[in-house]
Amino acid sequence: MTVVADLYAAQPFWIWLAVGVLLLAVEAMFSTEWLLWPAVAAGLVAVMTAVGVRLGLPGEVAVFAVLTVIATLLSRRLIQKANPDGVDINDRDSRLIDQRARVVEAFVGGRGRVFVSGAEWPAVIEGAAPDVGQDVVVRGVSGSLLTVSSN
Repeated sequence: MTVVADLYAAQPFWIWLAVGVLLLAVEAMFSTEWLLWPAVAAGLVAVMTAVGVRLGLPGEVAVFAVLTVIATLLSRRLIQKANPDGVDINDRDSRLIDQRARVVEAFVGGRGRVFVSGAEWPAVIEGAAPDVGQDVVVRGVSGSLLTVSSN
């Protein structure tokens, strides 16, 4: 623990940078979107300390907290403007509804595979089965199984 305290006393930039990178790594693993803004705030505090603004640990933690709250609130407003219909940008399943998909494996017995949103998905067809290479429309999602139709 004294190594961390000594490093913070000499160069708080590295501690704040490590906190930001750690938060960003956890965000990348879980894709929650909630840790992105604290990671950005930690990066800003790291830059602040690198240019010589030293507020001490309590002051820097306060700046980190304020920046985190501001960035999170601003991101919520931005997401609402960019996505007014309210679909959660992290809910991939609901974003697939009404998307066009390409048949990549023929439908046999009503089941096949389609390619949509950068991935292949197992699918069931409503109505007549299209040929491989034709487009279908996603009508529903149940777990990893898509329901598609040819119109």
